[in-house]
Amino acid sequence: MSADPGDPLEAEGVLNPGTAWGADGELYLYPRVVAAGNVSRIARARVTIVDGVPVGVERLGIVLSPDERWEHGRRNAGVEDPRITFLEPIGLHVMTYIAYGPLGPKPALAVSSDTIEWRRLGPIHFEYQPELETDLNLFPNKDIVFFPELVTAPDGRQSLALLHRPMWDLDWLRPGEGARTPAGIDDDRPSIWIGYVDLEAVQRDPAALTRVLGSSMIAAPEMAYETAKIGAGPSPLRVPEGWLLLHHGVSGATPKGFELAHGSRYSAGAMLLDAADPRCVIARSAEPLLEPETSEELHGTLGNVVFPTAIEQIGDRRFVFYGMADSSIGVAELTRLE
Repeated sequence: MSADPGDPLEAEGVLNPGTAWGADGELYLYPRVVAAGNVSRIARARVTIVDGVPVGVERLGIVLSPDERWEHGRRNAGVEDPRITFLEPIGLHVMTYIAYGPLGPKPALAVSSDTIEWRRLGPIHFEYQPELETDLNLFPNKDIVFFPELVTAPDGRQSLALLHRPMWDLDWLRPGEGARTPAGIDDDRPSIWIGYVDLEAVQRDPAALTRVLGSSMIAAPEMAYETAKIGAGPSPLRVPEGWLLLHHGVSGATPKGFELAHGSRYSAGAMLLDAADPRCVIARSAEPLLEPETSEELHGTLGNVVFPTAIEQIGDRRFVFYGMADSSIGVAELTRLE
């Protein structure tokens, strides 16, 4: 999918989509579409599949716009980078997205029972944890994605879980404030964290999905393609060995605040998380599984970017949907080698 030159809502590109299967058996794409001035909305499109391969889309309009006051500032606005997970324990599709409001990127949720109408549940709130000696809600946070199945929380209860990525540098808000990491965290580079959601509370009221408990860091940058930061990609995929997590690793330039990271390189790697305790990383790829190579990946609003955001199985094959240079959307096949 590339931007429609005749649609002003797509003037600055289409990128970083979520996906969901509709009740009609069709696969739907939920791209971030960007209008002039970097104003993002979330659209819906039917995926065209030919001989078992996704090859294009049929546009169906906008499902979420930055209509709430907390989703825009005086000079910015956006609902960005949706990840969609069907949570079978509660029978709802859950969309995590980033609201680009007056204090920068803040994570938020919307839910749907039919993949057509989406209802906001509001911003995500992280429970205060004294051992961290900080309030996670002070910091911008991105790359939020739910596990599709229940996991065992540290207290031994079956829970819903999500991954998130706090960003500690507050210089963009208060010059000189610097990066204020939580207690016990020495690396201030953006890393992957896990948090848990009380299943019983959600079964009583879906709004409880926004209340995240027991957060902890599970993975920091390690490899050469991750020197600047890492973040979760699609919803983790259950495999015989545990949870397969595709993620993006960023190397090169590390701009301050939320400027486009010109000079950075975004590649896609993988981690294997323990099935019994997904806080434990069993293995991770030393080299990228996918890196910028094609013209669409090398040139765009932000060149040198592949940014995986969804995995879907079509027939007996799995496909990864990803953002290309912050301008277009591509697809790659994910295959298992025994």
